[in-house]
Amino acid sequence: MRKTRDHPGPAHTRRAGHVDVRETRKHMTKFTDLNLNPKVLKAIEEAGYETPTPIQSGAIPPALQGRDVLGIAQTGTGKTASFTLPMITLLARGRARARMPRSLVLCPTRELAAQVAENFDTYSKHVKLTKALLIGGVSFKEQDALIDKGVDVLIATPGRLLDHFERGKLLLTGIEIMVVDEADRMLDMGFIPDIERIFSLTPFTRQTLFFSATMAPEIERLTNTFLSNPDRVEVARQATAAENIEQGVVIFKASRKDREASEKRKLLRAMIDGEGDKCTNAIIFCNRKTDVDIVAKSLKQYGYDAAPIHGDLDQSQRTRTLDGFREGSLRFLIASDVAARGLDVPSVSHVFNFDVPGHAEDYVHRIGRTGRAGRDGKAMMICVPRDEKALDAIERLVEKEIPRLENPLGSARPEPAEESVPRPAKSPRSKKESAAEVPAEAPAARPQPAPRDPAPEPAARDEDRGPKPSRKSSSARSRSDRGDRKSSNVVGMGDHMPSFIALSFDDRRAG
Repeated sequence: MRKTRDHPGPAHTRRAGHVDVRETRKHMTKFTDLNLNPKVLKAIEEAGYETPTPIQSGAIPPALQGRDVLGIAQTGTGKTASFTLPMITLLARGRARARMPRSLVLCPTRELAAQVAENFDTYSKHVKLTKALLIGGVSFKEQDALIDKGVDVLIATPGRLLDHFERGKLLLTGIEIMVVDEADRMLDMGFIPDIERIFSLTPFTRQTLFFSATMAPEIERLTNTFLSNPDRVEVARQATAAENIEQGVVIFKASRKDREASEKRKLLRAMIDGEGDKCTNAIIFCNRKTDVDIVAKSLKQYGYDAAPIHGDLDQSQRTRTLDGFREGSLRFLIASDVAARGLDVPSVSHVFNFDVPGHAEDYVHRIGRTGRAGRDGKAMMICVPRDEKALDAIERLVEKEIPRLENPLGSARPEPAEESVPRPAKSPRSKKESAAEVPAEAPAARPQPAPRDPAPEPAARDEDRGPKPSRKSSSARSRSDRGDRKSSNVVGMGDHMPSFIALSFDDRRAG
């Protein structure tokens, strides 16, 4: 078999329900060895593929036998074909009924669902199978029309699927094969209740396929509930990045806290420029949707061909942006984690993590967008001081230290303000607020006993000349500044001084 750049994990003992992928690969060197439908093999050949990836070699045989499969593999290893190829072969025999799909594929995001649909189109073009794609941003009426005709393959996001079910337009009692793609991402996005409900609506006799890049303990618990004696196919150590991806991180500290955002964007531009012609295209990941828009706008303002993609954008705009990036008309895709998993753009040369991801597993998925199908890739990240704990968690997960890169800008220097988002204009200050900002005067002299007949204070000085040393204490001055009186020449207690204070010491002793 052709050598691949995928590295399987530790050796496993041969036991029921577990596939030793290295042993499997010794015997299966081509797709023709996998007992797939001849029409499917023809489509694979026309697509230019000859040798299955490790996850495909391990998952397709038990799937064709009707067994449940739990597939664990890093991104870019061909998990999608691992379930689409056996599904097409199994579904080629039979016919769908109205509103009762024969198979169901659940995906966490619209983009991933659309990509799975494209895979079905590629591999089933010689087989008469019907499919429907149920995702948000598309008319219910069009989707209902497809379901009413009857579909062999239903590809959906959990929310839109349940919307159709609750409207009485869909029945799941005819499901023969159910697939949960990117199961760990489903957990991250809070789809557990929806998935549990969907499983309860499908027949107990269904065949279930779980595919994921990482295997969290929660997923282990779910698989014990939803899968029946599954074949566990693991081709790489959990949460590992492909060895053909060069990684690096720049430790960055801004010159001033209020300049961190603009200096960080300047550093990103310097990192892109430093890659030169090697950076043919790139995905730039941000943690927040607002930062996605800001970074995209900043790059466009500086002449970079960039566009944002995140969950708040209209579906048609997201589709146009993604199509442009795939076709090469768009060079930089600025994305939130909605695009981190499952998107198959084979020729991404670079991934830039503008922000360190909050979940260590997301780092593996992000950088997995480059270095796909055996190509070389490069992943670079910017780490500010508050992200150092998240960086440590990533290095513990991948079990190696990410090389530190030199800051292309050198030490941070104060820079003129760039295209930062304008701040709201300050409202005009009142006279009282202005008066409260007079310069602090010199320390007041120690107050002396007040004379028996205090003389009146001279008229107030002109403030433009600056304050002069005064006999008043700071507390007395603060009281006069905040008072409501128009005159400011009252000293001490004025005419209201109690008489006992004016008495001499001898008079008080005599009393």
